[in-house]
Amino acid sequence: MGLDGFGEVAEQLRRVTVVVSSPGRGGGSGIVWSSDGTIVTNAHVVRGPEARVQLWDGREFGAPVISRELRRDLATLRLEASGLPAATIADSSLVRPGELAIAIGNPLGFVGALTTGVIHAVGPLRGFGSRAWVQAGVRLAPGNSGGPLADARGRVIGVNTMVAGRLALAVPSNAVREFLRGRAPDAWLGVTVSPVRVPRQAGSRRGGLFGLLVLEVEDESPAAHASLLAGDILLGTEERAFGSVEDLADVLRGIGSWAVRFEFLRGDYRLVRRVTVQLGAALNPGRGIAA
Repeated sequence: MGLDGFGEVAEQLRRVTVVVSSPGRGGGSGIVWSSDGTIVTNAHVVRGPEARVQLWDGREFGAPVISRELRRDLATLRLEASGLPAATIADSSLVRPGELAIAIGNPLGFVGALTTGVIHAVGPLRGFGSRAWVQAGVRLAPGNSGGPLADARGRVIGVNTMVAGRLALAVPSNAVREFLRGRAPDAWLGVTVSPVRVPRQAGSRRGGLFGLLVLEVEDESPAAHASLLAGDILLGTEERAFGSVEDLADVLRGIGSWAVRFEFLRGDYRLVRRVTVQLGAALNPGRGIAA
């Protein structure tokens, strides 16, 4: 592909990439998935019931969060707009290592920033559960989350989500299609977590190998009502230990209201603590989404 052709591909990708922001939080990115106003982004980018979306042409919209899923870290927003330039979506099962990858996003306040690299692999990554990822050697920064990872023709092959070592991880486009077909939303816990290794002295039953570090607890959330704090490390429930972020997502999957007994560490890692968290509609009136 010549430089002129590459410039056209980059411009087309910028036109389908949006700036997504939530009140009181940093901004992220999103993708115009369809011309009727469907926007796809990461669930961790929008944790409230509504976000603000800025299009490539500068127009801004309030956008309700229609659905979200913690397990795949995906969310959809809806704009009251039509005739939007929409992304061309590729079949991520056809992506092969060595192909060119292009990422567009809004890192650190730079709108429409572009970075390129190559695909390293498509599949699960050790330590990140059984989910498949499009793994690419592109450079991402805060604000890229939710933006498109595309092939050399500008077709979206994934939604940029996180960085693991030197690799960018994107949710494959085929997984996004499955998410958009719809399912019951996860319950709202109200925490942001990150996988960590915990000290072995935390208890022989757990082995001290894996935990989910709580980075943030949302006000008035079930986690806040149960007095969970940033810095706590979730080990699992009384029934099962966590081995990945997906295990927490499995616990949150359901409809209605129910209680979960979590085991966690705080301060002195030698003591395993327990707390009961009430999940579901009873503690979340009027919210139609999970977070």
